[in-house]
Amino acid sequence: MVSCLRLVRQCRGFATQRPSSKRIGGALSLDHFLQRSKVISFYRTILRGCRGINNAQTRRETQKFVRDELERHRHVTDLQHVRYLLSTGKTEWDAMERYIGGM
Repeated sequence: MVSCLRLVRQCRGFATQRPSSKRIGGALSLDHFLQRSKVISFYRTILRGCRGINNAQTRRETQKFVRDELERHRHVTDLQHVRYLLSTGKTEWDAMERYIGGM
């Protein structure tokens, strides 16, 4: 439970991360704001889904993998690339979720 709370706090850190090259007077563009919101929502969905993993070691590894992937792509500002990564992540999560449901 503590690690989930820590991940949620770190997710909030992502929420405050702004791509400097896409700022309009110090604020995010609407498209960037919407995509960031979708990514954060998806991240929370994954964290909630990880609760269904009974094995604590596997749950931690899954959460760490998700966190590492977010960190790896943290500085991506191209909207098409963000959309692609989000789409790919959702496809992978759907497959993983089916596996988790069968455990």
